[in-house]
Formats: sequence, C-alpha cells, structure tokens
Amino acid sequence: MTLLEREHELGELDDAARAAREGSGSVLLVHGEAGIGKSSLVAALRSRPPAGCRVLVGACDALATPRTLGPLRDLTPFVGPRLADALRSGDREEVFESLRDELESAPGTVLVVEDVHWSDEATLDALRFLTRRIDELPAVLVLTYRDDELDGGHPLTRLLGDVQTNVRHVAVQRLSPSAVGALAAEGGLDPDRVFALTRGNPYFVSELVASADAAHVPRTVVDAVTGRLRRLDADTRAHVEQLAVIPSAVRSAELARLVPGGPGALGAAEERGILAVRPDGVQFRHELTRQAVVDSLPASRRIALNARVLAMLLELGADPGRIVSHAAEAGDVDAIVEWAPRAARDAAVSGAHRQAAAHYRAALEYADRFEASERVELLQELAIEQYIFGQIPEAVEVQAEVERLRRELGDATALGASLRWSSRIHWLAGERRNAEATAREASEVLSDSRDRGLFALALSNEAQLAMLAHDVPRTIELASRAVEIGREVGDHRVLSHALNNLGTAHLLQNRDEGIEELLEAADVAAAANFMDDAARAHVNLVWSLLDQYRLDLAEHHLGPALEFSQRTEVLGLWTYQQVERARLHLARAHWEDAIAAAAFSRESLPHARCVALTVVGLVGVRRGDPQSEATLEEAWRVATHLGEWQRTGPVASARAEAALLRGDLDSARAIARAAYEEAVRLQAVNQQAELAAYLRRAGEEVEVPEGDHPFAVQARGDWARAAELWRARGCPYHEASALAESPHDADLLEALAILDRIGATPLARRVRSDLRERGVRSIPRGPSTPTRRNPAGLTDRQVDVLRLVSEGLTNTEIAGRLVLSVRTVDSHVAAILAKLGVPSRQDAARLAPEVLVPAPVNE
Repeated sequence: MTLLEREHELGELDDAARAAREGSGSVLLVHGEAGIGKSSLVAALRSRPPAGCRVLVGACDALATPRTLGPLRDLTPFVGPRLADALRSGDREEVFESLRDELESAPGTVLVVEDVHWSDEATLDALRFLTRRIDELPAVLVLTYRDDELDGGHPLTRLLGDVQTNVRHVAVQRLSPSAVGALAAEGGLDPDRVFALTRGNPYFVSELVASADAAHVPRTVVDAVTGRLRRLDADTRAHVEQLAVIPSAVRSAELARLVPGGPGALGAAEERGILAVRPDGVQFRHELTRQAVVDSLPASRRIALNARVLAMLLELGADPGRIVSHAAEAGDVDAIVEWAPRAARDAAVSGAHRQAAAHYRAALEYADRFEASERVELLQELAIEQYIFGQIPEAVEVQAEVERLRRELGDATALGASLRWSSRIHWLAGERRNAEATAREASEVLSDSRDRGLFALALSNEAQLAMLAHDVPRTIELASRAVEIGREVGDHRVLSHALNNLGTAHLLQNRDEGIEELLEAADVAAAANFMDDAARAHVNLVWSLLDQYRLDLAEHHLGPALEFSQRTEVLGLWTYQQVERARLHLARAHWEDAIAAAAFSRESLPHARCVALTVVGLVGVRRGDPQSEATLEEAWRVATHLGEWQRTGPVASARAEAALLRGDLDSARAIARAAYEEAVRLQAVNQQAELAAYLRRAGEEVEVPEGDHPFAVQARGDWARAAELWRARGCPYHEASALAESPHDADLLEALAILDRIGATPLARRVRSDLRERGVRSIPRGPSTPTRRNPAGLTDRQVDVLRLVSEGLTNTEIAGRLVLSVRTVDSHVAAILAKLGVPSRQDAARLAPEVLVPAPVNE
C-alpha cells in the first residue's frame, strides 16, 4: 500500500534524526487513533534511516499484564553488552544508567517505542528517565501511542505531562478524500463508497482495498480480514491463526517451533499483506489485523493455540510475564502457580510495581495450591507492591490477612517484620492509631529476635511515628537506640532510617546538629541504593529549615534534593518536595509560583495534599480571594483526619490568620488558643511562636518561647526588630505585618507600599484604615482593580505561559522568552493543567483559544 500524505510526518522524523546525529536530542510524540499509520511511519524510517543514524525499535504488547521492560528487552540483540545484560537482569538503576550510556555512545540513535499506551510501569519509568535528560543526549526518542485511548487516569498520561523539554508532537491525520480515491482506484472500487466506510483511516482503507472486489466491499475490518484469510490455503491459515494469539513480534527461534517450514511457509500470508516477515522474525502488519483474527476464532481453538505457545515458551525459557499471560489464556493452572510469582518478582526488581501486584494476584487466585508459609509470603509481597504504587486501601486489606496468617504460623521474627509493614501502611492510609499499635507490637515481638537489625528498624519506625506527632523526647530516645544498633551491626538501612528521625527531632528543637545527621542519613542511604530513604532525609531537612524560616539555606538544599529525587525517580517524594517549594515561595510572597508548585500535589496522597491546600488557601487569604477560606476548611478536614501536629498546626495557624484578616478576633483567638496550647504541650517552639504572634494581634498576651525566631520577637511586641529579621530572611509579607504594628505613620506607609507591591489586599486595606483613623493625608490609593479576568482563573503569568504552550514552544523555550527559570515554567504549566482540568499540554493548547479570551468582571 502506498504511503500517501505523510511527507510532513516523515520530514519531522528525518529532521529529528539528523539533529540527534549532530548532538541535539529530542522527543517525538507520534499519536493518533488506531490504524492511522503510526507504525507505517516507523517502518518507513526504519527502512530508510538518514545517513549516519541507527534505528532501534521496540514494541509494547496488548497483554492483560504488560511485559516488564518488554519493548526495551526487544532491543537486546541490537545493543551493547552492558545494556543487554542490564535488561536481562531487570536491575532498575543499571537499566537506567546503561540505557543512557548506550545512547551517548552512538550519536544519531533513534529509539522508537511503539504502542506505549500498552507499556508497563518499568518501561514508563525508563522513558521518563530519558525524557528528562534528552537535551543532554545525541538521540531522538520516538513514542507512538493511541491518543483516543488515554484519559486522566491512564499511566501514560503522567509521562506525557512530564515531557516538557525538546518535545515535538506529530499528530497523524486521516487521509483526505483524494488520497482515499487514489488508493481505491488500485482495486477498482468506488472512492466515495470507500471513504464513507473508512472516513479516511489508512488501515481501514488498506484492508477494504486488499480484500474487496468491484462487486463487494466488506463493511467491517473483521469481515475484511476473515475474507482474506479464507483465500489462503488451509495450512497457511492455520499458521496465521497460531501466530495471532501472540501479541508481539515472533522471533525466529519461536517461529521455528510453531510453524513447520518457518518463514517459507508464510509466503502467501506475506503476499496478502497480513504478515511482515523479516530475518529476525515475523509479526502482523497491524495489531488490528491480529486482533481481528483472534476475534474470529472459537474459544476452544484459542485455548489450544495458547497451549502450544505456552509449551514453546517453557522450552525456550522465555520471559516469565509472557509465560503467565499464555498460561492464563490456556487455562493452565499449574503454570500460573509456578510462574506468576517469578513474573511478579521480576517486575518488582525492575520497578514495575503495578504489574508485580497483578502477577501476585494471579498466583493468589489459586491460594490453596500454596503451602501456608509460601502463601503468606506472596500476600506480604503483594501488600508491599500495593503500598509502593499507592493502592493503599487494598494494601491495608491484604496486610490484615498477612497478620492473621503470621500469628497462626507462630514465627515471631516474621510476624514482627510484617507488623512493621502494617504500621507503615496504616500511617499512609491516615490510620494513625492502628499505625502506632502495630509499631509497638512489632518492637515487642522483635525485642528477643536474633535479627538485631530488624529490631532496630522496628524501633526506628516507632521513632518516626513519634517524630511525626512531634513527640521529640521519645523520638530521640528510640532513634538513638536504633542508630547505636545500626552502627553496631553495620546495617545501612537501619542507620539511615534512624539518623533521619534523630536529625529531624534535633531540628525540631532548633539544634543544628540535626542538619549533619540528616545529611549523613541521605549519604548512607544513597550509597546503599536506598533512594527513597535518601530522598526522605532531604525532605525532612528542607521542611525543618522552612519551619525556622531559614529560607536561603532551605533553598540551598532543596535544589539538589529535587534533582536527586528526579534523577533516581523517587517520584512520590519528588511530589512532596514540590509542596516544600510551594512553602518557600509562599514565605517569599511569590504567590503565583507558590500556587503553581502546589499544583503538583493536587492528586497526591493526603499528607502532601494537605500542605498544598494550606499553601493555596493562604495565598488566597493574603490576596483577598473569597474562596480561599473554603480551601483552608478542606485542608483542616484532611489534617484532622490525619491527626498529626505537622498537619493540624500549620492549618490552624492559617485559619487563625484568615480570621484576623476578616476582623473576626473572637474566632482568631479560639482557633489560635487551642492550637497554641497543643504547641506548648508538644514543645513545638516555632509553631508556638507563630500562634503567640497571632494571639497578640487578636488582643491576648501569652507566654512566648525564647529565641530570635521572627514570630517570637514579634509576639513579644518588638515589631521593629521583627521587621528587620523578616526583611533579612526575605519575607516581605511578614515584614509588612510587623511594620503594621508600629505606632509611627512612616512605618505604616512603608508597610502599605510593600503590601501593594505584592498584592496583599486585605492587610493593605486594614493598614489604610489605620492610617485614615490617624488622620494621615495623601494615603496611596494602591493598584487599580483589573476590569477583566481570565475565565479559567489563570494568573497573568499563566496566561503568558499558556499562549506560548499553544504556539508549540517547549518549557526551555518559554523560559528564555519570558526570562524565567525552566523550573518556574514547569510549575506554571502544572498549575495551568490543574486549573483547566486536563492531563496534557496538547489538551491545554486545544483549550487555549477559549481560555485566552478574557471574560468581563462585574464591578
């Protein structure tokens, strides 16, 4: 079939390949509906690559549980030994590093991953790793996918949202009536009739033209394919049906065992355009053709054909995931029981946690086939996988069954290990009481265990819960014991985990030794490849410095921490670090940047989401947004459910501030007083100082903690010193609030200038009122109220960014155009997607024409 109306798309591919050869990497997203011709473009590039370029192609398969690293493992015969070995082992970090080395060592490589909408989680992580570094690589990454199969919850959607640097979209269009007419003429068919049936979908056109005659045009693709099959001899038709139950390319060794005569027996099917035969194997010319053949088969025939494939895969020692898939299709329970656990562990090692859980569930459908000890191990591994990828309610349910079985089996050490996992899972589910109960029992059960490291880890888990509840003395006691044992037995995981809690507790006391302990915790964890523990140490360090308003030092550590989490793909904690960045912007009165950074956590687990809601609510309160107090109430509901001071304390402070700004002193006192008493009980001196400052503004004097925290100084009534401290720390809003307490008109006028500059309308309104009551004349009017507002609620800067997104600019190009950092543009794009309620940049660009039209505001 002739490739028509694809000059532009082929040109994009060729240009990107040549640029890669010259050292300029990029990502090409080739998307469109099924049958639109994405694979034909890849085949054309593969058959005629630009001079000096190599093309590597891997494909994702339409399996119920995708193959772990499937499309990348397709590349093993064509890449260097380091990458090939890494892909065979599935070691996540080695796959990432060797993949980067492979592309660096061969400039001009075009890496194509077809049908990435069927990808497994480990492959998506590897692709995310590459897309974030593509500008450093002399390669082009081509991803093809069906955009009509994606929604906001599809795993691919997040990857596409992350692809922001050096990216080009190639949206493959349907054929025009004239192109369809040219193809129809080859079969002597009525072009209008063909176009009416196909609407210009190239695959449908090719199937109808290949299978029809002048008297009869099939109405469906299945009819077209089965019509072509009937024209084959019986043996060839049987071979095609055998190959159809394999949703991937069939390699030469596999073909030899399934088709007597090998490629030579498939000549008629190749001539009919059903199969594509290459030296390394065979595959259907299109997935829709393969699926049409499968759909035409009786169930009994499909079962028999899958059984033959299963026997072949077992003989060759194939990928466990493929074995399980065909075992399920063949109904071979013995094979599922033997191979599903192996497939699950293979997936877990590679980071494909969603697929690992699916394989564990497949095995546990036949739980009675396993001994009790093996069954409980499978359940424990399933719960851990569910915990890792965020399926928390399901993990809680499975973990309850693990606990029950562990108690029946009577192995104290195994029970203690599972109880520690129960504690962590309960905490993430927001069930603090259950988390504390299982943590205590874990330590009790393990106290006599020979495994001292496991006992220390249980102690450290208790210390972590105590630290999160701001029980600093208990945290230090438990964490110190765990650190001692960790050093004694040389257990790096224990040492890092315990130092993390100990360092955070010391910083809660404003003791700087905690900084060194947290840095050591991160280094120990990273050296031992415990990347999540290393990232958690970074999170705790930055969080504590933000509580102390040591903003420059917090920013100094936050930048490298974000890069570490991004490089090591610890995405859950990377998202949490975004809310830390939001807190940093909030403290500096960079309102739009704060909202944009908080937008990264709009779909996060409740702990990060609570912080994001607090930031967004405070920005709104300080700028006078009438909806902002509802946001703070939502944050309060989340915080009280979680039941930890690190959540309830900041939200209480925000709600007290909101009450002060609306002039409701009684509510401000009630909110701040209850929280203040809790802060005193917990010795949370930084939060105590902040709440004391709000109580003083509400007319109630309370005890103020010692020290030079700006809030403590302000709570003592030393507004001048507080203003100096806030100014030195780069907090203009708080500086203005301190100046607003001055008895001198000049200070109030200075506060007013700051508040007008940063757009803090409610506090500016109060200061103007105070100045009028003092009889001050010539009070600045302040900025004029805009008469028009964006209908989607975008800020002016976000409107600028969206306009450039709609023009096809990358984030790097937008940053250069607007004189911003790329990270700031990343944040604005995330906020735009959140406000528009869309998953991707292309969706935002599609809505841009209506969003960029300002809507009138009734004055």
